[in-house]
Amino acid sequence: MVVAFDEARGIGEVEADGSAERFGFHCTRIAGGARSIALGATVAFEVGPGLLGRWEAAWLTEPGPPVSPGAGGRGGRAR
Repeated sequence: MVVAFDEARGIGEVEADGSAERFGFHCTRIAGGARSIALGATVAFEVGPGLLGRWEAAWLTEPGPPVSPGAGGRGGRAR
């Protein structure tokens, strides 16, 4: 979840589910080229070493709506 985001500076923090562990991120780490993200948004992210030697969040993505099997050509069984 996004727990902090300063749009003017382009930096924020995310918190891992079930943990008080927080990771910083820069807006360039948001997937899809977005430059901002809503405070409180539930996001998936990866953690890796940052430029300053600290662990940072990267590839922040907001989960899309669930897709039912067989809808839109996704899911279902192969024939």
